[in-house]
Amino acid sequence: MEKQVWEEIDNQLLKELRQLYKTLVERMKQKWKRDLPLEELLFDRWERAKQLGFGEGTSIYHNSYVYGDVKVGKYTWIGPFTILDGTGGLEIGDYCNISAGVQIYTHDTVKWALSGGKAEYERMPVKIGNCCYIGPLSVITKGVEIGDNSLIGAFSLVNKNIPRNSIALGIPAKVVGKVEISEEGDVKLIYFKKVIR
Repeated sequence: MEKQVWEEIDNQLLKELRQLYKTLVERMKQKWKRDLPLEELLFDRWERAKQLGFGEGTSIYHNSYVYGDVKVGKYTWIGPFTILDGTGGLEIGDYCNISAGVQIYTHDTVKWALSGGKAEYERMPVKIGNCCYIGPLSVITKGVEIGDNSLIGAFSLVNKNIPRNSIALGIPAKVVGKVEISEEGDVKLIYFKKVIR
C-alpha cells in the first residue's frame, strides 16, 4: 500500500481509539467518580485476580507485578503499583488490604551482589494472615509472618514477624499498639504508651 493510504488508516484508528478512551473515561467517572489510566479502563481487576488463581472477590490492579508462587485468599484488595514477589513463596489471607505501592519480597540478592555473584540468592516465604491492613508504600522483607488482624502503618519496613492483633509501624517496624475486635465487629486501635521493641 502507498504511504498515504497507511497514514489514512493510522489516522482513522487513532481517531477511533481516542473516541473509545473518551467513552471509557466518561463511564468510569459516572459509575465510580474516578479518572484512571487507559490500562485500568481496559482491564478488569477482579478478572485478573481470578486468572491468577486468587480467591473469590479479590482484585488486583493491572499495573501491579506478580512473580512466582503467590497465593491470595478471598475478598482481598491489592492496590495499584504493588510488587508481590512469590519466588520464595507468598501467602496473603482473606479480607486483606494491600495498599498502593506496597512491596512484598520473598527473596533478596544482597549476598549475591556483594560477593560478585558467588553467593546464591536468598529465599524465604512470607505469610500475611487474614484481615490485615498493609499501609501505603510499606516494604515487607523475606521470611516475615504477619499475624491475623494486624495493621501495618504507611511507609513501614517490616523485617521481623508481627504477632496477631498488632499495630506496627516505622523503619524498621515496631509494635506500637494492639487491635481489639468485639464479637459485633467493632474495632478499637489501642496504642501503647511505651513502644515494644
